[in-house]
Amino acid sequence: MSIQNSASEMSEQARTDPHSMPLAKIDVSDSTLYENDLHDAFFRRLREEDPVHYLAESPFGPFWSITRFADIQYVDSHHDIFSSEPSILIGDHSEDIPLTNFIQSDPPVHGAQRKAVQNVVAPSNLAELEPIIRSRAASILDGLPVGETFNWVERVSVELTTQMLATIFDFPFEERHLLTYWSDLAIATPELTGNDGVSEDERSRSLGECLQKFTALWNERKDQPPKFDLISMLINNEDTKDMVNVPEVFLGNLMLLIVGGNDTTRNSISGGVLALHEHPNEYQKLRANPSLIPNMVSEIIRWQTPLLHMRRLAKMDTELGGKKIRKGDKVVMWYVSGNRDENMIDRADEFIIDRSQARHHLSFGFGIHRCMGNRLAEMQLRILWEEIMKRFSRVEVVDAPTRSRSNFVRGIVSLPVRLHAL
Repeated sequence: MSIQNSASEMSEQARTDPHSMPLAKIDVSDSTLYENDLHDAFFRRLREEDPVHYLAESPFGPFWSITRFADIQYVDSHHDIFSSEPSILIGDHSEDIPLTNFIQSDPPVHGAQRKAVQNVVAPSNLAELEPIIRSRAASILDGLPVGETFNWVERVSVELTTQMLATIFDFPFEERHLLTYWSDLAIATPELTGNDGVSEDERSRSLGECLQKFTALWNERKDQPPKFDLISMLINNEDTKDMVNVPEVFLGNLMLLIVGGNDTTRNSISGGVLALHEHPNEYQKLRANPSLIPNMVSEIIRWQTPLLHMRRLAKMDTELGGKKIRKGDKVVMWYVSGNRDENMIDRADEFIIDRSQARHHLSFGFGIHRCMGNRLAEMQLRILWEEIMKRFSRVEVVDAPTRSRSNFVRGIVSLPVRLHAL
């Protein structure tokens, strides 16, 4: 059964057949397309008719939409032509809170800051994290009510990822809910912030509290022996040892690491449950052969595409897809569209858990900005599904999901489910 989201507010565009409107007017930055899961038809038309699409007017100014897999891969892999500075979002709060971090930096800043923390996901550290993740996943699942309806997002997706974040930051475990709260504030577009009833003053104040909390943790650890956590890694790296003295850089990198450790995994956990519910034949395939879980995890991440886009800024005049892109133009890579590109992915509109080359997707990006924590995200999803299969015959979705109103995160806010025991 396919479940459609029922949102009360939609833009005029979202209510329109994309083939009945002028091509030049299609605006895929419209967040209500994603809130109502209506974006696929708009991207399909762009891929077929105008894969490098210029929109002259939008709430975020003019921008290019890159919608085919190969073109997205090209932009993402050519940081010499397309800059990540000053932001990787179509629209952000940079004027209100001028943050910077390594994902919105070019070399050499990018490489130095990324190198300082990338060992947190080194193979040896992932091996140490695996039993911790498994223990926590088991505990979370064992605490769920069988046969009763509850919100999977709140009880499982958020809880598992937040516990993991608290571990890699060595953040006070009893205050871990703050990490999710700060992550949600950090990625909110202005329209999402308003939709959630969060003012800019509250956002600034809350992120200021985040900075204060982590500055205190930094000061506690700066004279301690090196440890595994991300704060200690920043302290003990020559290129980042003074980062705490530049608040906009310190907070910017904290937000990057919090969001990076949260949104991909959280929304893929929720999206995987929904995908398997909507494709019962794939669920039966999984039940018959649980060894498909690692491959299924990659397919879930492709299918969900938890981060919808990344933005670049053209450093020079260039050409892509026969279009002339001028220096200073915004160029937006729509990963959610590239992951449905039939030219690169066979039967791209289908969810297939035993798909060949399932890791060949865009959700983690390409080039120097490829997601640092991709193996950690995959491991969390793999372990969770291994533990689910030991306990439940089915995770039944019993009502429509509530989706985020965001053009950056393809998020699921609520997913009512009922568990069936083995």
